[in-house]
Amino acid sequence: MRQRPPVRLTLHLVKASPEAQLRLLELADLDTELARLDHRRRTLAEHAELERLAARSAQIRDAITVADTELSDLDREQARAERDVEQVRARIDRDRDRLDGGKVSSARELESLQSEMASLRRRQGDLEEVVLELMERREAAQSARDEAAAGQDTVAGEIAAVTASRDTALAEIGEQAGKAGSARASVAAGVPDELLALYDKLRAQFGGVGAAMLSRGKCEGCHVSLSTVDLNAVRAAAPDEVVRCEECRRILVRTAESGL
Repeated sequence: MRQRPPVRLTLHLVKASPEAQLRLLELADLDTELARLDHRRRTLAEHAELERLAARSAQIRDAITVADTELSDLDREQARAERDVEQVRARIDRDRDRLDGGKVSSARELESLQSEMASLRRRQGDLEEVVLELMERREAAQSARDEAAAGQDTVAGEIAAVTASRDTALAEIGEQAGKAGSARASVAAGVPDELLALYDKLRAQFGGVGAAMLSRGKCEGCHVSLSTVDLNAVRAAAPDEVVRCEECRRILVRTAESGL
């Protein structure tokens, strides 16, 4: 157990009855409970899970956007390739009509037309391969989009479930904090204004609690034992004197357990 060197005990100009000082311990307990509830509210596991799910949802939205863009590009490419196929087919049909209609008058012209039709058929075959490849790519892109959309639905369901869990937990914490806050207001109403102002000032400065019990010669705020000199000074202080711990600066509240 640590024991600091002897120092001169601080007596505060504020005076308050022992009963009023004891109420500070109730306030300290309630403030500790309120701080615990606030910490729990801020550190709920659901908060981190919702952040993770939100990031996942954003990734899926990006994936869907990419898939939609790819599908749009493929649709344009496929439409263009199909138009090219139709144009080649139309050209072949015109050449065939010339052949079938007996409109070719010379052997040279016939040879040229037949060569052209053979070239057009090869071109048609190449273009149809392109169309098939684009259709396959589009099918893969559509499958990827459908998978992403299904994932989005799954994540949306998870977000709804975690949000409901978070809201339930927050409601429970809010109810507990409301009761503790009401209890604190009731206790604070019985504390003199000057003493309450000092307590609240110290609470803001030193870790959320402005008063601690002196228990068996030890400050329960910083867990440091008072020296014999300091204990004697506390014993000598009048009951309505407000004394403070030199180590943590909190108000020291004397009780039957103080060991004085």
